[in-house]
Amino acid sequence: MDALDRDLIAHLRTDGRAPVASLAAALGVSRATVKSRLDRLIADGVIQGFTVVLNDPGAEGVRAITLIEVEGRTAEAVIRRLRGFPEVRALFSTNGRWDVVAELEVPSLPAFDETLRRIREVEGITVTETSILLASRKGGA
Repeated sequence: MDALDRDLIAHLRTDGRAPVASLAAALGVSRATVKSRLDRLIADGVIQGFTVVLNDPGAEGVRAITLIEVEGRTAEAVIRRLRGFPEVRALFSTNGRWDVVAELEVPSLPAFDETLRRIREVEGITVTETSILLASRKGGA
């Protein structure tokens, strides 16, 4: 990826439905260049999809990141169990203080409270720390 690819992605984060002609004008390149770059970024898996960002801040419910410490060598078992939670949007293994990071999305605070309770009951989880995601500062929802 070069600077033009990064600029194209930055424009798409602002407006994923921007016409190729508008992107070309904003980037100072031809429509063919934008189209070929966009096609390559999609084919290479750099861009994996496009999404809708809603104007209603409560429309998406509550999103959070939960940092999880597991007991001994139970990380894989914990991850398998957490995969079954519909509220878990993504799971990441990590290094350092925390063993697993879970991205959560629930429709309400009561549902959030219930989800955290269920996560904390998973065998092998010893400590959690959760932060609710407030406002996005760069791209995405």
